Amino acid sequence: MLYLHHPSCEAHDPCALSPDHPDDPARLVAIETAVAGANLDLQRCLAPAATTAELGLVHDLGHVESIRELCADGGGRIDQDTFVGESSFRAAAHAAGGACRMVRELVTGGAPAGFCAVRPSGHHADRDRAMGFCLFNNVAIGAQLAISELGLERVMILDWDVHHGNGTAEIFRRRPDVLVADIHQQGLFPGTGALTDTGSGPGRGFTINLPVPAGSDEGVWLSLIEHLIVPIGLEFNPELVLISAGFDAHERDPVGGCRLQSDSFAQMACHIREMADALHAPVGALLEGGYDLQALADSVPMTIAALAGAGEAISIAPDSIVTPRLASHLAHRWTL
Repeated sequence: MLYLHHPSCEAHDPCALSPDHPDDPARLVAIETAVAGANLDLQRCLAPAATTAELGLVHDLGHVESIRELCADGGGRIDQDTFVGESSFRAAAHAAGGACRMVRELVTGGAPAGFCAVRPSGHHADRDRAMGFCLFNNVAIGAQLAISELGLERVMILDWDVHHGNGTAEIFRRRPDVLVADIHQQGLFPGTGALTDTGSGPGRGFTINLPVPAGSDEGVWLSLIEHLIVPIGLEFNPELVLISAGFDAHERDPVGGCRLQSDSFAQMACHIREMADALHAPVGALLEGGYDLQALADSVPMTIAALAGAGEAISIAPDSIVTPRLASHLAHRWTL
């Protein structure tokens, strides 16, 4: 199991400008401590810094340079939620570079699975805009690199962060070669991700938005994974599966409003690992949100272990309300 990290990712500190900011560097400290103490067989690797060309796979170069210059000038506030300091560009470059390194290793057979313990997160970043704590879209860069550089024809991205990954969705909105499936809490920031948004033009049908009510528990989330996302993934038949792995749907999280437990994430990972195994596709996860330190310390090692092969996916009956309602909007395109 490939595990990518870099010390610079702890140096990015929005709390220096916004003391109560939830994206505290202690998040990574909690993860690193927990992973080091777990009995995990990991191939640890320092995440390299992404090149300008790699960042330019999905971002306008003007956006890249504006972040670089703002950080070089000492940092500041980008919007009401997004702050950078002098060290933030380097951290973001290593976060994106970790995604690139992981994808190269997965696609070329260097590892069957991987996890990037990096920050800042990426799934809210659009082509020319940083927002929602995110500077560069790490998972989108990795997916595009797999297609542009490594010759893959189909990549699947599953986003299970409690917030909708609007940046990822917009980057691939018109594309049929990247399937973006997103489970998120309805009504949270950034307010996007409606069930009826299924992509545009040639990409229509390849954006899967699954908004769930506040308070949704493991039964709802696992039902959507098993009965909607896995069948769609099997039909799409990706050559690579990437997970935007946020842990803010955890019951303890101060930002989200769902009720997942730590082993809920392991179960989601088991379902996706088994799907990927059936397709002979590697699977890699990248850290997104998750702001309770104990929840991160409990959930991340369990998720890594599941992606590496521990445990089995447990089948459950479909949720009686949410799953059939969401399925009815997708059945015209996918076999459910």
